[in-house]
Amino acid sequence: MDLTKLEKIIGKQNICFICSVDDEKYPNVKAMLRPRKHIGLTTFYFSTNTSSMRVKQYRENPNASIYFYHKGLFKYAGIMLIGKMEVLTDQETKNMIWKKGDTLFYKKGVTDPDYCVLKFTASHGRYYQDLKTESFDIK
Repeated sequence: MDLTKLEKIIGKQNICFICSVDDEKYPNVKAMLRPRKHIGLTTFYFSTNTSSMRVKQYRENPNASIYFYHKGLFKYAGIMLIGKMEVLTDQETKNMIWKKGDTLFYKKGVTDPDYCVLKFTASHGRYYQDLKTESFDIK
């Protein structure tokens, strides 16, 4: 499996889906803007509201997956990464992914208590393209 190819697909996507598990053990899916930062296929950072349902779910159960897809004219590719999601509220991490326009969502700025970071760490994944799927480990 060419993991570099997967990184390139992910880098071109504007939307991804994050999945959490609710208190009744059902999966919950949410569309999100692209990760603010990612390191290869291993680590992804998203901004979100501390008060969100997702944050509550990840604090109770860190099992998570994220999904990226590319829909071309004739081809579709999907990448699911499976791992753990952490909720980070330390100022250093918040500063790392903060963008100037974020005050639209977090009125008090980068120190807003309702602003936090979701850090996803992948352990393995699945890739789909051309009616074929392949599992892979993240090293």
